[in-house]
Amino acid sequence: METITLDRYIKVVEEIDPLRIYGKVVEITGIIIKATGLRVSIGEACKIYGDDGSVIDAEVVGFKDGKVLLMAVGDLQWIKPGSPVYPVGRNLFVRVSEKMIGRIINALGKPIDGKGPIEGDIFPITGELINPLKRQRITEPLDLGIRAINGLLTCGKGQRMGIIAGTGVGKSVLLGMIARYTEADLSIIGLIGERNREVREFIERDLGEEGLKKSVVVVCTAQEPPLAKVRAAFTVTAIAEYFRNRLGRDVLLMVDSLTRVAMAQREVGLAVGEPPTTKGYTPSVFTLLPNLLERAGTSSGQGSITGLYTVLVEGDDLADPIADAAMSVLDGHIILSRELAMMGQYPAIDVLRSVSRVMNDIVDERHRKLAMEFIEVLSTYRKYEDMISIGAYKEGSNKAVDRAIRMIDKLKVYLRQPINDRRDLADSVHALSLLFDEENIKGDEQ
Repeated sequence: METITLDRYIKVVEEIDPLRIYGKVVEITGIIIKATGLRVSIGEACKIYGDDGSVIDAEVVGFKDGKVLLMAVGDLQWIKPGSPVYPVGRNLFVRVSEKMIGRIINALGKPIDGKGPIEGDIFPITGELINPLKRQRITEPLDLGIRAINGLLTCGKGQRMGIIAGTGVGKSVLLGMIARYTEADLSIIGLIGERNREVREFIERDLGEEGLKKSVVVVCTAQEPPLAKVRAAFTVTAIAEYFRNRLGRDVLLMVDSLTRVAMAQREVGLAVGEPPTTKGYTPSVFTLLPNLLERAGTSSGQGSITGLYTVLVEGDDLADPIADAAMSVLDGHIILSRELAMMGQYPAIDVLRSVSRVMNDIVDERHRKLAMEFIEVLSTYRKYEDMISIGAYKEGSNKAVDRAIRMIDKLKVYLRQPINDRRDLADSVHALSLLFDEENIKGDEQ
Protein backbone atom coordinates (compact mmCIF):
# COMPACT_ATOMS: atom_id res chain seq x y z
CA MET A 1 0.00 0.00 0.00
CA GLU A 2 1.40 3.40 -0.99
CA THR A 3 2.26 5.72 1.90
CA ILE A 4 0.61 9.14 1.70
CA THR A 5 2.61 12.06 3.09
CA LEU A 6 1.50 15.61 3.78
CA ASP A 7 4.92 17.22 3.17
CA ARG A 8 3.77 19.03 0.03
CA TYR A 9 0.75 20.55 1.76
CA ILE A 10 2.73 21.48 4.88
CA LYS A 11 5.14 23.46 2.66
CA VAL A 12 2.23 25.33 1.08
CA VAL A 13 0.77 26.22 4.50
CA GLU A 14 4.18 27.41 5.77
CA GLU A 15 4.51 29.77 2.81
CA ILE A 16 1.06 31.35 3.28
CA ASP A 17 1.17 34.91 4.60
CA PRO A 18 -2.10 35.60 6.48
CA LEU A 19 -1.44 39.37 6.58
CA ARG A 20 -0.44 40.93 3.27
CA ILE A 21 0.76 44.51 2.95
CA TYR A 22 0.74 45.86 -0.58
CA GLY A 23 2.45 48.83 -2.18
CA LYS A 24 1.43 50.40 -5.45
CA VAL A 25 3.03 51.42 -8.72
CA VAL A 26 3.29 55.21 -9.11
CA GLU A 27 5.57 55.62 -12.15
CA ILE A 28 7.19 53.65 -14.95
CA THR A 29 10.22 55.03 -16.78
CA GLY A 30 11.69 52.72 -19.40
CA ILE A 31 12.38 49.44 -17.61
CA ILE A 32 12.27 50.99 -14.13
CA ILE A 33 9.07 50.69 -12.06
CA LYS A 34 8.69 53.08 -9.13
CA ALA A 35 6.47 52.07 -6.22
CA THR A 36 5.51 53.42 -2.79
CA GLY A 37 4.22 51.86 0.41
CA LEU A 38 6.87 49.13 0.60
CA ARG A 39 9.44 48.27 3.28
CA VAL A 40 11.91 46.14 1.34
CA SER A 41 15.62 45.59 0.86
CA ILE A 42 17.85 45.45 -2.23
CA GLY A 43 17.42 42.18 -4.10
CA GLU A 44 14.09 41.33 -2.47
CA ALA A 45 11.53 39.65 -4.69
CA CYS A 46 8.15 41.28 -5.35
CA LYS A 47 5.06 40.42 -7.33
CA ILE A 48 3.17 43.00 -9.39
CA TYR A 49 -0.46 42.29 -10.28
CA GLY A 50 -1.55 43.37 -13.76
CA ASP A 51 -5.03 44.39 -14.88
CA ASP A 52 -5.52 41.15 -16.79
CA GLY A 53 -4.95 39.04 -13.66
CA SER A 54 -1.34 38.26 -14.55
CA VAL A 55 1.39 38.24 -11.90
CA ILE A 56 4.76 39.70 -12.88
CA ASP A 57 7.89 38.84 -10.89
CA ALA A 58 10.11 41.80 -10.05
CA GLU A 59 13.20 42.60 -8.02
CA VAL A 60 14.14 45.60 -5.91
CA VAL A 61 17.13 47.30 -7.56
CA GLY A 62 17.34 50.63 -5.72
CA PHE A 63 15.67 53.55 -3.93
CA LYS A 64 15.24 57.16 -4.97
CA ASP A 65 13.26 60.13 -3.62
CA GLY A 66 11.38 57.92 -1.15
CA LYS A 67 10.33 55.47 -3.86
CA VAL A 68 11.32 51.87 -4.40
CA LEU A 69 12.90 51.11 -7.78
CA LEU A 70 11.81 47.77 -9.21
CA MET A 71 12.70 45.93 -12.36
CA ALA A 72 10.40 43.27 -13.80
CA VAL A 73 11.50 39.84 -14.97
CA GLY A 74 8.44 39.59 -17.24
CA ASP A 75 6.41 41.74 -19.64
CA LEU A 76 5.23 45.19 -18.44
CA GLN A 77 2.24 45.32 -20.77
CA TRP A 78 -0.52 45.18 -18.12
CA ILE A 79 1.16 47.24 -15.40
CA LYS A 80 -0.18 50.76 -14.80
CA PRO A 81 -0.07 53.42 -12.04
CA GLY A 82 -1.89 51.97 -9.03
CA SER A 83 -1.11 48.32 -9.80
CA PRO A 84 -0.64 46.41 -6.50
CA VAL A 85 2.90 45.38 -5.53
CA TYR A 86 3.36 42.58 -3.00
CA PRO A 87 6.77 42.04 -1.32
CA VAL A 88 7.47 38.31 -1.06
CA GLY A 89 9.56 38.81 2.07
CA ARG A 90 12.71 37.08 0.91
CA ASN A 91 15.35 37.33 -1.78
CA LEU A 92 14.96 35.58 -5.10
CA PHE A 93 15.01 31.78 -5.03
CA VAL A 94 14.59 28.73 -7.25
CA ARG A 95 13.08 25.33 -6.47
CA VAL A 96 15.69 22.64 -7.01
CA SER A 97 15.62 18.84 -6.87
CA GLU A 98 16.95 15.82 -8.77
CA LYS A 99 13.68 15.85 -10.73
CA MET A 100 15.12 18.83 -12.66
CA ILE A 101 17.61 16.60 -14.50
CA GLY A 102 16.57 16.28 -18.12
CA ARG A 103 14.31 19.34 -17.92
CA ILE A 104 14.33 22.76 -19.61
CA ILE A 105 13.37 25.76 -17.45
CA ASN A 106 13.26 29.55 -17.66
CA ALA A 107 15.05 32.23 -15.61
CA LEU A 108 12.48 31.84 -12.81
CA GLY A 109 13.05 28.09 -12.57
CA LYS A 110 9.69 27.27 -14.15
CA PRO A 111 9.57 24.46 -16.75
CA ILE A 112 9.01 25.41 -20.39
CA ASP A 113 9.27 21.91 -21.88
CA GLY A 114 5.61 20.96 -21.34
CA LYS A 115 6.45 18.07 -19.01
CA GLY A 116 4.65 19.41 -15.95
CA PRO A 117 5.70 21.28 -12.80
CA ILE A 118 8.91 20.62 -10.88
CA GLU A 119 8.79 20.19 -7.11
CA GLY A 120 11.87 20.87 -5.05
CA ASP A 121 13.57 22.61 -2.16
CA ILE A 122 13.74 26.39 -2.00
CA PHE A 123 17.31 27.46 -2.75
CA PRO A 124 18.48 31.13 -2.84
CA ILE A 125 19.93 32.24 -6.15
CA THR A 126 22.39 34.53 -4.36
CA GLY A 127 24.32 31.49 -3.09
CA GLU A 128 26.37 30.94 0.04
CA LEU A 129 29.89 32.29 0.54
CA ILE A 130 32.53 29.62 1.13
CA ASN A 131 35.61 30.43 3.22
CA PRO A 132 38.50 30.33 0.69
CA LEU A 133 40.66 28.48 3.21
CA LYS A 134 38.07 25.69 3.40
CA ARG A 135 37.80 25.10 -0.33
CA GLN A 136 39.44 21.90 -1.53
CA ARG A 137 42.39 22.26 -3.90
CA ILE A 138 41.96 21.22 -7.53
CA THR A 139 43.83 17.92 -7.82
CA GLU A 140 41.93 15.77 -10.35
CA PRO A 141 41.47 16.23 -14.10
CA LEU A 142 37.99 16.26 -15.60
CA ASP A 143 37.56 14.46 -18.91
CA LEU A 144 35.68 16.79 -21.29
CA GLY A 145 35.81 14.42 -24.27
CA ILE A 146 37.67 16.94 -26.50
CA ARG A 147 41.19 15.78 -27.47
CA ALA A 148 42.74 19.22 -27.86
CA ILE A 149 41.51 20.24 -24.39
CA ASN A 150 42.22 16.93 -22.63
CA GLY A 151 45.71 16.66 -24.07
CA LEU A 152 46.97 20.25 -24.18
CA LEU A 153 44.70 22.34 -21.92
CA THR A 154 43.66 19.79 -19.30
CA CYS A 155 40.77 21.00 -17.16
CA GLY A 156 40.49 20.08 -13.48
CA LYS A 157 37.41 19.32 -11.37
CA GLY A 158 36.42 22.69 -9.97
CA GLN A 159 38.33 24.79 -12.51
CA ARG A 160 36.70 27.78 -14.23
CA MET A 161 37.54 28.31 -17.89
CA GLY A 162 36.50 30.96 -20.38
CA ILE A 163 35.72 30.06 -23.99
CA ILE A 164 36.49 33.27 -25.85
CA ALA A 165 35.41 33.71 -29.46
CA GLY A 166 33.75 35.95 -32.01
CA THR A 167 30.42 35.08 -33.55
CA GLY A 168 30.08 32.03 -35.80
CA VAL A 169 33.31 30.29 -34.78
CA GLY A 170 31.69 27.14 -33.36
CA LYS A 171 31.40 27.75 -29.62
CA SER A 172 27.86 26.31 -29.36
CA VAL A 173 28.92 23.14 -31.18
CA LEU A 174 31.90 22.82 -28.84
CA LEU A 175 29.67 23.25 -25.77
CA GLY A 176 27.28 20.59 -27.09
CA MET A 177 30.14 18.15 -27.63
CA ILE A 178 31.45 18.76 -24.11
CA ALA A 179 27.98 18.32 -22.57
CA ARG A 180 27.56 14.96 -24.36
CA TYR A 181 31.05 13.60 -23.77
CA THR A 182 32.08 14.86 -20.33
CA GLU A 183 32.54 12.48 -17.41
CA ALA A 184 30.97 14.98 -14.97
CA ASP A 185 27.96 13.65 -13.05
CA LEU A 186 25.67 16.13 -14.78
CA SER A 187 25.71 19.34 -16.81
CA ILE A 188 23.90 22.56 -15.89
CA ILE A 189 23.60 24.72 -19.02
CA GLY A 190 22.53 28.36 -19.21
CA LEU A 191 21.51 29.67 -22.64
CA ILE A 192 21.31 33.40 -21.96
CA GLY A 193 20.52 36.01 -24.59
CA GLU A 194 20.37 33.45 -27.40
CA ARG A 195 18.06 33.73 -30.39
CA ASN A 196 14.91 31.60 -30.17
CA ARG A 197 16.01 29.57 -33.20
CA GLU A 198 19.43 28.86 -31.67
CA VAL A 199 17.93 27.50 -28.45
CA ARG A 200 16.06 24.66 -30.14
CA GLU A 201 18.96 23.96 -32.50
CA PHE A 202 21.36 23.65 -29.57
CA ILE A 203 19.08 21.35 -27.58
CA GLU A 204 18.13 19.06 -30.47
CA ARG A 205 21.26 19.16 -32.67
CA ASP A 206 24.25 20.01 -30.47
CA LEU A 207 23.16 18.63 -27.07
CA GLY A 208 21.00 15.77 -28.36
CA GLU A 209 18.74 13.40 -26.50
CA GLU A 210 21.60 11.63 -24.70
CA GLY A 211 23.12 14.92 -23.53
CA LEU A 212 19.77 16.23 -22.28
CA LYS A 213 19.22 13.13 -20.12
CA LYS A 214 22.03 14.22 -17.79
CA SER A 215 21.55 17.98 -18.05
CA VAL A 216 19.45 20.85 -16.75
CA VAL A 217 18.98 23.63 -19.31
CA VAL A 218 18.07 27.19 -18.25
CA VAL A 219 16.81 29.32 -21.13
CA CYS A 220 16.50 33.11 -21.30
CA THR A 221 16.20 34.33 -24.88
CA ALA A 222 17.27 37.62 -26.45
CA GLN A 223 13.88 39.38 -26.28
CA GLU A 224 13.44 38.91 -22.52
CA PRO A 225 14.05 41.85 -20.11
CA PRO A 226 17.65 42.54 -19.02
CA LEU A 227 16.94 41.61 -15.40
CA ALA A 228 15.68 38.20 -16.54
CA LYS A 229 19.04 37.56 -18.22
CA VAL A 230 20.97 38.54 -15.10
CA ARG A 231 18.67 36.40 -12.98
CA ALA A 232 19.10 33.44 -15.36
CA ALA A 233 22.87 33.53 -14.76
CA PHE A 234 22.36 33.41 -11.00
CA THR A 235 19.64 30.75 -11.31
CA VAL A 236 21.82 28.38 -13.33
CA THR A 237 24.68 28.90 -10.86
CA ALA A 238 22.38 28.27 -7.88
CA ILE A 239 21.19 24.99 -9.39
CA ALA A 240 24.81 23.88 -9.83
CA GLU A 241 25.53 24.88 -6.20
CA TYR A 242 22.60 22.78 -4.98
CA PHE A 243 23.94 19.62 -6.62
CA ARG A 244 27.47 20.35 -5.39
CA ASN A 245 26.73 21.46 -1.83
CA ARG A 246 23.70 19.34 -0.96
CA LEU A 247 24.37 16.18 -3.00
CA GLY A 248 28.17 16.20 -3.40
CA ARG A 249 28.07 15.90 -7.21
CA ASP A 250 30.79 16.85 -9.68
CA VAL A 251 28.87 19.33 -11.85
CA LEU A 252 29.79 20.88 -15.19
CA LEU A 253 28.34 24.41 -15.38
CA MET A 254 28.18 26.02 -18.82
CA VAL A 255 26.99 29.59 -19.35
CA ASP A 256 26.49 30.90 -22.89
CA SER A 257 27.18 33.74 -22.83
CA LEU A 258 28.79 35.77 -20.08
CA THR A 259 28.98 38.79 -22.37
CA ARG A 260 25.19 38.96 -22.73
CA VAL A 261 24.83 38.78 -18.95
CA ALA A 262 27.24 41.73 -18.66
CA MET A 263 25.32 43.67 -21.31
CA ALA A 264 22.07 43.03 -19.44
CA GLN A 265 23.61 44.24 -16.18
CA ARG A 266 24.84 47.34 -18.02
CA GLU A 267 21.22 48.10 -19.01
CA VAL A 268 20.11 47.62 -15.42
CA GLY A 269 22.91 49.85 -14.09
CA LEU A 270 22.27 52.65 -16.57
CA ALA A 271 18.53 52.53 -15.83
CA VAL A 272 19.08 53.09 -12.10
CA GLY A 273 21.52 55.96 -12.72
CA GLU A 274 25.00 54.40 -12.58
CA PRO A 275 27.73 56.27 -14.49
CA PRO A 276 29.02 54.53 -17.62
CA THR A 277 32.72 53.61 -17.81
CA THR A 278 34.67 51.61 -20.43
CA LYS A 279 32.49 50.97 -23.51
CA GLY A 280 29.49 52.11 -21.52
CA TYR A 281 29.74 49.32 -18.93
CA THR A 282 28.73 50.42 -15.45
CA PRO A 283 30.73 49.68 -12.26
CA SER A 284 28.14 47.09 -11.18
CA VAL A 285 29.08 44.94 -14.19
CA PHE A 286 32.63 44.52 -12.92
CA THR A 287 31.28 43.77 -9.44
CA LEU A 288 28.85 41.18 -10.80
CA LEU A 289 31.46 39.17 -12.73
CA PRO A 290 33.60 38.00 -9.76
CA ASN A 291 30.48 37.55 -7.60
CA LEU A 292 29.11 35.17 -10.21
CA LEU A 293 32.30 33.40 -11.30
CA GLU A 294 33.72 32.82 -7.83
CA ARG A 295 30.68 30.75 -6.87
CA ALA A 296 31.89 27.93 -9.11
CA GLY A 297 34.82 25.76 -8.07
CA THR A 298 35.39 23.28 -5.29
CA SER A 299 33.59 23.28 -1.94
CA SER A 300 34.57 22.57 1.64
CA GLY A 301 33.38 18.96 1.24
CA GLN A 302 32.68 16.61 -1.62
CA GLY A 303 31.53 17.80 -5.01
CA SER A 304 32.72 20.48 -7.40
CA ILE A 305 31.48 22.91 -10.04
CA THR A 306 33.63 23.07 -13.16
CA GLY A 307 32.63 26.28 -14.94
CA LEU A 308 32.83 26.95 -18.68
CA TYR A 309 31.80 30.50 -19.62
CA THR A 310 31.63 31.72 -23.21
CA VAL A 311 32.71 35.30 -23.87
CA LEU A 312 31.81 37.01 -27.15
CA VAL A 313 34.38 39.51 -28.41
CA GLU A 314 33.64 42.13 -31.06
CA GLY A 315 35.89 41.76 -34.08
CA ASP A 316 37.82 38.97 -32.29
CA ASP A 317 39.38 41.65 -30.06
CA LEU A 318 40.71 40.07 -26.86
CA ALA A 319 41.13 43.55 -25.35
CA ASP A 320 37.35 43.70 -24.93
CA PRO A 321 36.65 44.87 -21.32
CA ILE A 322 34.43 41.88 -20.47
CA ALA A 323 36.95 39.37 -21.87
CA ASP A 324 39.74 41.12 -19.99
CA ALA A 325 37.77 41.19 -16.71
CA ALA A 326 36.71 37.55 -17.07
CA MET A 327 40.23 36.31 -17.83
CA SER A 328 41.52 38.06 -14.71
CA VAL A 329 39.11 36.03 -12.54
CA LEU A 330 39.02 32.67 -14.36
CA ASP A 331 41.54 29.83 -14.04
CA GLY A 332 42.28 29.72 -17.75
CA HIS A 333 40.81 30.42 -21.16
CA ILE A 334 40.27 28.69 -24.49
CA ILE A 335 40.55 30.93 -27.55
CA LEU A 336 38.55 29.96 -30.64
CA SER A 337 40.18 31.35 -33.78
CA ARG A 338 38.23 32.54 -36.81
CA GLU A 339 41.32 31.98 -38.96
CA LEU A 340 41.54 28.32 -37.92
CA ALA A 341 37.80 27.87 -38.50
CA MET A 342 38.17 29.24 -42.03
CA MET A 343 40.95 26.70 -42.62
CA GLY A 344 38.56 23.89 -41.65
CA GLN A 345 39.98 23.11 -38.19
CA TYR A 346 37.13 22.23 -35.83
CA PRO A 347 37.04 22.74 -32.96
CA ALA A 348 38.93 25.93 -33.86
CA ILE A 349 40.99 26.00 -30.65
CA ASP A 350 44.09 28.18 -30.83
CA VAL A 351 46.22 26.29 -28.32
CA LEU A 352 49.09 28.79 -28.54
CA ARG A 353 46.89 31.59 -27.15
CA SER A 354 44.97 29.38 -24.72
CA VAL A 355 46.03 28.34 -21.23
CA SER A 356 44.90 26.13 -18.35
CA ARG A 357 46.35 27.55 -15.13
CA VAL A 358 45.88 24.36 -13.10
CA MET A 359 47.10 21.82 -15.69
CA ASN A 360 50.56 21.49 -14.15
CA ASP A 361 48.99 20.50 -10.81
CA ILE A 362 46.68 17.78 -12.15
CA VAL A 363 48.66 15.85 -14.81
CA ASP A 364 51.73 13.63 -14.46
CA GLU A 365 55.22 14.59 -15.61
CA ARG A 366 55.05 12.56 -18.83
CA HIS A 367 51.79 14.21 -19.93
CA ARG A 368 53.18 17.64 -19.09
CA LYS A 369 56.32 17.10 -21.18
CA LEU A 370 54.35 15.79 -24.16
CA ALA A 371 52.02 18.82 -24.09
CA MET A 372 54.97 21.24 -23.82
CA GLU A 373 56.70 19.52 -26.74
CA PHE A 374 53.54 19.80 -28.87
CA ILE A 375 53.25 23.52 -28.09
CA GLU A 376 56.95 24.06 -28.83
CA VAL A 377 56.78 22.38 -32.25
CA LEU A 378 53.56 24.18 -33.24
CA SER A 379 54.98 27.52 -32.06
CA THR A 380 58.13 27.00 -34.12
CA TYR A 381 56.12 26.33 -37.26
CA ARG A 382 53.88 29.39 -36.71
CA LYS A 383 56.96 31.57 -36.23
CA TYR A 384 58.48 30.54 -39.59
CA GLU A 385 55.20 29.88 -41.44
CA ASP A 386 55.45 32.89 -43.74
CA MET A 387 59.00 32.04 -44.75
CA ILE A 388 58.04 28.42 -45.40
CA SER A 389 54.99 29.45 -47.47
CA ILE A 390 56.95 31.68 -49.87
CA GLY A 391 59.84 29.19 -50.16
CA ALA A 392 62.36 31.44 -48.40
CA TYR A 393 63.31 28.77 -45.84
CA LYS A 394 66.04 26.35 -46.92
CA GLU A 395 65.77 22.81 -45.55
CA GLY A 396 68.58 21.96 -43.16
CA SER A 397 69.07 25.53 -41.91
CA ASN A 398 67.41 24.82 -38.56
CA LYS A 399 66.72 21.36 -37.11
CA ALA A 400 63.77 22.60 -35.03
CA VAL A 401 62.11 24.12 -38.11
CA ASP A 402 62.78 20.98 -40.16
CA ARG A 403 61.10 18.94 -37.44
CA ALA A 404 58.12 21.33 -37.29
CA ILE A 405 57.64 21.06 -41.07
CA ARG A 406 57.67 17.24 -40.87
CA MET A 407 55.17 17.18 -38.02
CA ILE A 408 52.74 20.00 -38.84
CA ASP A 409 50.23 17.85 -40.72
CA LYS A 410 50.06 15.35 -37.84
CA LEU A 411 49.64 18.19 -35.35
CA LYS A 412 46.68 19.53 -37.33
CA VAL A 413 45.09 16.07 -37.44
CA TYR A 414 45.45 15.84 -33.64
CA LEU A 415 43.68 19.18 -33.16
CA ARG A 416 40.74 18.26 -35.43
CA GLN A 417 37.84 16.25 -34.05
CA PRO A 418 34.53 15.32 -35.74
CA ILE A 419 31.35 16.29 -33.89
CA ASN A 420 30.30 12.69 -33.21
CA ASP A 421 33.76 11.47 -32.16
CA ARG A 422 34.46 11.29 -28.43
CA ARG A 423 38.11 11.28 -27.30
CA ASP A 424 38.65 10.54 -23.62
CA LEU A 425 41.58 11.70 -21.52
CA ALA A 426 43.57 8.46 -21.77
CA ASP A 427 43.15 8.35 -25.57
CA SER A 428 44.21 12.01 -25.85
CA VAL A 429 47.44 11.41 -23.93
CA HIS A 430 48.14 8.16 -25.80
CA ALA A 431 47.72 9.92 -29.16
CA LEU A 432 50.22 12.58 -28.02
CA SER A 433 52.68 9.88 -27.05
CA LEU A 434 52.38 8.08 -30.39
CA LEU A 435 52.82 11.37 -32.23
CA PHE A 436 56.23 12.02 -30.73
CA ASP A 437 57.39 8.40 -30.46
CA GLU A 438 57.08 8.05 -34.25
CA GLU A 439 58.82 11.37 -34.85
CA ASN A 440 61.69 10.55 -32.48
CA ILE A 441 62.31 7.26 -34.32
CA LYS A 442 62.41 9.13 -37.66
CA GLY A 443 64.73 11.74 -36.18
CA ASP A 444 67.13 9.05 -34.94
CA GLU A 445 67.17 7.41 -38.37
CA GLN A 446 68.02 10.72 -40.02
